[in-house]
Amino acid sequence: MAIRINETVPNLHLVTDQGNFDLHDWIGDSWTILFSHPKDFTPVCTTEFGAVAQLADEWAKRSTKVIGLSVDGVEEHKQWKCDIETFSGAKASFPIIADNDLAVSKALDMLPADAYLPDGRTAADSASVRVVFIISPDKKLQLSMTYPMSVGRNFAEILRALDALQTTYGAPLATPANWIQGQDVIVALSLNDEQAKEKFGEMDVKLPYLRTVKNPT
Repeated sequence: MAIRINETVPNLHLVTDQGNFDLHDWIGDSWTILFSHPKDFTPVCTTEFGAVAQLADEWAKRSTKVIGLSVDGVEEHKQWKCDIETFSGAKASFPIIADNDLAVSKALDMLPADAYLPDGRTAADSASVRVVFIISPDKKLQLSMTYPMSVGRNFAEILRALDALQTTYGAPLATPANWIQGQDVIVALSLNDEQAKEKFGEMDVKLPYLRTVKNPT
């Protein structure tokens, strides 16, 4: 079964180009983004890994760790990183999970249980391994996105979604459509008007069920 939002991600033992570790230990107390790929040395994925490398300072500002996954081995990952860094002009300092036996992809429900890699396989054989997971410090899945092979991921949107998750995490707040950091946020309906004003101050009541306040974070 797929991992649902607010479920704890499995504490998988991971083999990466930066050593082996258990996922929960690696997450620690940080936010984490896991982004997966069907194969090394593929064009769209190279641009995506490059974008992640270029955003290193943005991840750090948000106390967020990033980790990749690709359905190849450690040595291929190390060689591919040279291409990624040449293309992007940025250091690819994040680890990449080696998943040539598909164990992690299957455990995270990216592939059917009976999936296998045929001889001479191409990225199409593991095409569904193109997801983004955002995981909170309590090791629970907060957001997932799945992409087809032909569409490169929009990492500006991933950053925006991360900002929204961190703003609303553990708070009776939500963000409206197209929200970006610094804009007003929505008060959850779990608070009545009096409780909302006590907690957040003055509200802009656009509709009885749509009340906004200044972002408190």
